[in-house]
Amino acid sequence: MSPAAIVDFVLLAAIWGASFLFMRLAVVDFGALPTAAARVAIATAFLVPLMLMRGLGPTFRQHWKSVLLIGLINSGIPFALFAFAVLSITTGLSAILNATVPLFGAIVAWVWLGERLDASRMVGLAMGFVGVGMLAWDKAGFRPEATAADGAWAVLACLVATVFYGIAANATKRYLKGLPSLVTATGSQMGATLGLLLPALWLWPAQMPGAQAWVAVTVVGVLCTGVAYVLYFRLIESLGPARAVTVTFAIPVFAIVYGAVFLDEPVTPWMVLCGAVIICGVALSTGLIRLPRRAAA
Repeated sequence: MSPAAIVDFVLLAAIWGASFLFMRLAVVDFGALPTAAARVAIATAFLVPLMLMRGLGPTFRQHWKSVLLIGLINSGIPFALFAFAVLSITTGLSAILNATVPLFGAIVAWVWLGERLDASRMVGLAMGFVGVGMLAWDKAGFRPEATAADGAWAVLACLVATVFYGIAANATKRYLKGLPSLVTATGSQMGATLGLLLPALWLWPAQMPGAQAWVAVTVVGVLCTGVAYVLYFRLIESLGPARAVTVTFAIPVFAIVYGAVFLDEPVTPWMVLCGAVIICGVALSTGLIRLPRRAAA
């Protein structure tokens, strides 16, 4: 990576690690769908003026259909699923499950784009799924007030969200290649806002959310979504989707620290072990590391 890409990578991991914390603070008052909708609406309001000031309006109008659709897949649906999940599992566990994004991105690239999976990558896929199974089986990271069924649904929601992230990363590579990152980021949040608007209004809380919830959803909208997605699509442009999504490796580190410090969430050795298994599996499945080959006889 270039020095600029390294800075973007670390900064994005730190920002997205904080998104789980702020989602948790907001979702208690707002509910899952309204939290996700408010997040992307605030991000849209932040990004649209920036895009227009850069003179990128014509570029957006030329590609608006694909940008909006990919935005719903890349932001709207996953944000709602993760907001639902943090009601029942810790922010650290949800971030560990989020680290499977490259795993599903590799599967989508294999099925859809025909990218080859060698033996090393197949082993990595298997290892990643074993790590997820270990986490779900032990119930490590489930909130004390959550039942086993609640936790299982939360884990499933996180995994479905990562599938959508994997689809969106590959769709961005195929259909939005070469677009300025600001156009892609802005259109992504606009598409998510349009997709979530009516369900969020239907489920909007009867009681006005408190000040802490509003601050949390504003921060997650502006910083963890608006700013973060500019960095993310810039990484896709400079590194390609397969390497850009590996930022999810570093997110759990930040999310676990934030959760432990600000929410008093426990960090168990089992969670750390399972997270290490998942990350090793993802590293193999994306080709970042490879199994040693046998020497020829």
